[in-house]
Amino acid sequence: MHVLILGGGVVGVTSAYYLARAGHQVTVLERQPGAGLETSFANAGQVSPGYSAPWAAPGIPVKALKWLMMRHRPLVLWPRLEPRLYAWLTRMLANCTEEAYQRNKGRMVRLAEYSRDALRDLRTETGIAYDHREKGTLQLFRTRKQLDHVGDDTRVLDAYGVPYTVLDPAGCIAAEPALAAVRDVFVGGLRLPGDETGDAHLFTQRLAALCAGLGVTFRYGTAIARLHDAGDRVTAVETGDGALLRADAYVAALGSYTPALLRPLGIALPVYPVKGYSLTLPITDAEAAPVSTVMDETYKVAITRLGDRIRVGGTAELAGFSSALRGPRRETLARSVQDLFPAGGDLGKASFWTGLRPMTPDGTPIVGGTRVGNLFTNTGHGTLGWTMACGSGRLLADLVSGRAPEIASDDLALDRYAA
Repeated sequence: MHVLILGGGVVGVTSAYYLARAGHQVTVLERQPGAGLETSFANAGQVSPGYSAPWAAPGIPVKALKWLMMRHRPLVLWPRLEPRLYAWLTRMLANCTEEAYQRNKGRMVRLAEYSRDALRDLRTETGIAYDHREKGTLQLFRTRKQLDHVGDDTRVLDAYGVPYTVLDPAGCIAAEPALAAVRDVFVGGLRLPGDETGDAHLFTQRLAALCAGLGVTFRYGTAIARLHDAGDRVTAVETGDGALLRADAYVAALGSYTPALLRPLGIALPVYPVKGYSLTLPITDAEAAPVSTVMDETYKVAITRLGDRIRVGGTAELAGFSSALRGPRRETLARSVQDLFPAGGDLGKASFWTGLRPMTPDGTPIVGGTRVGNLFTNTGHGTLGWTMACGSGRLLADLVSGRAPEIASDDLALDRYAA
């Protein structure tokens, strides 16, 4: 078949790779001048199946109120008269039960573990390099209360056989030696040795080049105006210059912008943009920098080593489609990395970035078919687009090809919201 993929971020490009490998003719439409230049550009750098969990969890409503009061708050809500935001928040709150949390985390871990394995296979097959490391994630607890509640996460890890170790301060220092300089800041941690790190932008660009070698056509600088349909099928994509592009199947992988494209077809995607920020700073002392990823649980900030740089990512800001870089968000990221790795990098030379994460109310991406027969979605990955990209792309290629997927996937499609 000829498949048109709408979106050239890490999710769209991995979808293109696996569809091309399955023998399809693939075209990718992307409004930017290259691949991976929006949400995939400067994310936290984690490939963290062990850390895959929905934001909607028991106790989150109370925690969220506390976070909103913090100076260095991980959650920011800009009051706005936007019905879609409040409908999304209502659905998210409905998922803040123990039953929903366990169900949603199970779905996410299943896809994320599959994706980590798919990424490893892809790396073996292609030799692709993207400043990756296979040295795990350390979730760092600053308070005894955080450490005492670690069992909330490890129960699902046990159920899916995900390896982990609960560490005392000495164990944390053994995993991340630079933390010895700030021993009094934390009380323990949870280490997930199966997690990885890597530069999602570099990966996306290099995988796009590999895709081109497989015959994939990339049409950069191509805005998508709307979809044409005949009720039960998409018939064409209309581009910003009025051209009509036709294919046998269509994959919507536009991140936070996917709902607006599908809404005229009567498809309601519960995806909302949750703005994240990052700092990228050059390493000044390799011994004082992180080995892999350290997740600062208090500020919900991830600090990751990417080659000769440190990437510091975090914050959940509900501000619609605003791309404004806000000073207080930079201060939070800077505070976390200064606390934990004060001599590791040069904050004076840090670049500041923001991107829109496409979030679903239950945390799980929406991967699969729709009521429009030849239209598929691969979106809604939230903070885990890099973690889940290869698994989602491989799964999607199987679904488009009519093959049985290698993992259970019925509960990943859009129709789970109709249940």
